[in-house]
Amino acid sequence: MTVLEVIQRSAEFLARKGVETPRLQAELLLAHVLACPRLKLYLNFERALAAAELDSIRELVRRRGNREPLQYLASSTSFCGIELKVTPAVLIPRPETEVLAERAWTFLAERGTGPAKALDFGTGSGCLAIAVATHCPGVQVTAMDASAEALAVAAENAAQHGVAERVRFLHAETLAAVPGQPFHLVVANPPYIPSGQLAALEPEVRDHEPRLALDGGPDGLDVIRHLATHAAALMHPEGRVMLEFGDGQAAAAGALFEAEGWRVEEIVNDLAGRPRHLMAAPGARTG
Repeated sequence: MTVLEVIQRSAEFLARKGVETPRLQAELLLAHVLACPRLKLYLNFERALAAAELDSIRELVRRRGNREPLQYLASSTSFCGIELKVTPAVLIPRPETEVLAERAWTFLAERGTGPAKALDFGTGSGCLAIAVATHCPGVQVTAMDASAEALAVAAENAAQHGVAERVRFLHAETLAAVPGQPFHLVVANPPYIPSGQLAALEPEVRDHEPRLALDGGPDGLDVIRHLATHAAALMHPEGRVMLEFGDGQAAAAGALFEAEGWRVEEIVNDLAGRPRHLMAAPGARTG
């Protein structure tokens, strides 16, 4: 069977299974199997696949048809131009979180007052911690997560990108007794989906991504509430908290921080123009 035939048949199968962009998905899976750029497939449509290659692509297409995320099947995703290992132990980084990462490293880079310390709360794959460490060579990052399995993936990613010496990994669920303070930045992409909405998520998310990274409690704000209540005790006076929240949560998230004495400086939109990120400074509420 040729490259073109595999793409066509795989795309037809994925379309029947309800997978979005089935042709693209088929091409990406085949490019992964053949270890080549996707566009190179177009130069080799007539190439016949070996038996082992056919077995591999058939298995991956079958699993994708069962709605396993493409990123888990390829064990990789790109975040801020950084290629990261991802497994079912970690949330797959989303493009909207790249906006948060850029805000975080820009804030630290513009401080200009000596070495800084940052805390990535719920690091998962390590995407935020590694992006910050990569763009701010003088910053020491503490990356914490409640999942030991996630921390192992994050540590592997940090080593792969040469920042392991500046990223300390911490197995913890809460901010209590986190070492390394005071922090100039606390950044987080916390779980923020209300528990009652998890069942309605796409199968790729609901059935395959870690619930620990998705479930934000009854109102989706459990972890955001924890950060608003406890992060100030760890902060440098000129530090900032930057975090992601879910659709429709901007007012509630801001109110939680203001009630704890934070100054909410900005609500930032994501790439689709939806309110998605909160920036807050310690100190008395104004206005």
